[in-house]
Parts: sequence; structure tokens; C-alpha cells
Amino acid sequence: MRRRISTRLGPATSWPPVAGGLAWLVGIVASSAAAASATIAVALAIQRYGEGPGAPEVLALDLTELPAGVFEYRRSGDFSRDGGPVTAPTVTAVIVGRLVVMRHQVTAAAYRRCVEAGACQMSDRGAAAVDRPAVGLSWRDASAYAAWLSDRSGVEFRLPTDEEWAYAAASRFSGDDVPDSAIATDPGRRALARYDRDSRRDETVEREPQPIGSFGTNENGLADLAGNVWEWTDTCFARNRVDQSGAAVVTGVNCGVRVVEGRHRAYVTDFIRDPRSGGCTVGSPPSNLGFRLVRDDRSWQGPHSWLGQAHRLMHLLQKTLRRLTA
Repeated sequence: MRRRISTRLGPATSWPPVAGGLAWLVGIVASSAAAASATIAVALAIQRYGEGPGAPEVLALDLTELPAGVFEYRRSGDFSRDGGPVTAPTVTAVIVGRLVVMRHQVTAAAYRRCVEAGACQMSDRGAAAVDRPAVGLSWRDASAYAAWLSDRSGVEFRLPTDEEWAYAAASRFSGDDVPDSAIATDPGRRALARYDRDSRRDETVEREPQPIGSFGTNENGLADLAGNVWEWTDTCFARNRVDQSGAAVVTGVNCGVRVVEGRHRAYVTDFIRDPRSGGCTVGSPPSNLGFRLVRDDRSWQGPHSWLGQAHRLMHLLQKTLRRLTA
């Protein structure tokens, strides 16, 4: 069962005294069982201390929590057998822990705050609209935003892996399903078949970014998946060799090219902001490049990590107290 989490990171009109806030924080981190579920609440408390010109501006986060699960997934990358291309194998993928995902793509207005903070590069496209996704962004831009938001909130955020994106997208996930009969052993025919498939999927879609929610939500409550904004993942492009039993062995990894997901899967060089002008390595180029993030709960796994996170939270609180008493 999914769970929606809505938070606003920033100043509040009222909050407990600093001493009370410290006691509240200690109570949170003292319980290892509660630590993981309290991640956002703790960051919220830290950011809400103080008012006035020096206080942090409000930053809204709308997150959806998905449970751990097992699903069938067509792997990303390039696959070959006996020197000829083959369709990527379908494997059973496992999402070990809960997956907390942004309900919609990062908006242009949210990305602009990172630009104004000097942590992100200005986008080449679009104004800082509250209701439009940020587009014209590279993998490097998306990673810079994730680092800034993590520092800003005290909660670790990152780009999803391709498996995580597919799990969250559910029925909206398409993958690389070019049939073997369409590609035979000719790489040229494979590329043409994929381009033709992707182009037919895209031809009825408006190319300009639309308001958030224009493409509806999927069964997980996530908005605009497989709309007209493709989303960066953190997965590197990989080449694989498939043996006669169907098992795939990775023969090469190129992290200068990342997997992008949307109406179809694509592989794009990490510094490219507009794949229509070049940089899309396989298939029809995406209309727009944007992203959504996941909360990185991996740092909460195990008692030692909980203690480390508690130490980090106390450090953030100390910084806030020093700012207030300066």
C-alpha cells in the first residue's frame, strides 16, 4: 500500500523554544525504530527554526512511499549473442526496502531556487513556473539539484535507478521491447526498428512541457510518468553478452551515458540538455529532459547507520542554534 507524504521545508509562524526543540530531536533519534520514518520530520523541524529575512524560504515536498516489492523488468542496456543484437532479457527485480518518490517532477520554480543559491546552472529552457516541470536539464544538473536539496533539507535525495523508476512507473513503464524478429542480426535494422517504435509512441504527444498533472497519475499515485518529459535515472549504459542459456554478462559500462525513462527508454550523454540537438545514443530523442528524485533510505539501514544519521542531525541542529544566537 502506498502512502503519501506532504511536507513544507522552511520557516513556520510558530515553533517550540530551542530547548524544547532539542529535547524533541533527542527523543526522535533515541528510538532507532522511529528514526527511519522520522527522516523528513526531523529535517522539517531543523529548517523551521527562526523567522525573519535570514530564515530559509519555504520549499514544498510532495512524496509518495511505495512498499518493497518484486516485479518483472526488462533490463536496460545493449545486449548481443554470437555477435548479433538481441532483445534485452526480462528478469525478476527486487526492491528491498520502501521507496519514497517525488509525486511529480521537479518544477521549474523549485529548480530556480537551486540556481539562485548558486548550486545549479540556469536551465536553457522555460521560465521558473510553479506549475511546469523543469526541463532542458542534463544528468549533471539533476545531480547538482539532488545534492543541493539534500544539503538544504538534511534529508538525502538522489536520482532513482532504472529499476526503481520502472517499479514506481508500474503500468506506465515501456522498456526496450523491440522483438527479435524485427532486428534479426543486423544492428542497423535494430536501430531503425527502435526508432520507428519510439517515433510512433511520441507522435501524438504535445512537445511543449504541460502543467503538472496534465498526464494524470498511475496506480501508485505518481503524476505525469511517461508524459512528454523524460526523466533521468542514475543507471549507466551497459553492454551485455547473452549466452545460450539466456544469462547476461556485463562486458562494458559507460557512465558518461545514462538511462532516461519516459514514453520510451533512451540513452543520453550525461551533459546533454536537449537530446533533439544531439547526444541521444539510441532511438528517437526525448522531447524534454527533466527529473524527479527519491529519498535515499539506504543510509538508515542498520544500527550503526542510525547512529551516524543521529550524529548528523545533531550537527545540523547545532549549526541552526549558532545561527540563531549569533
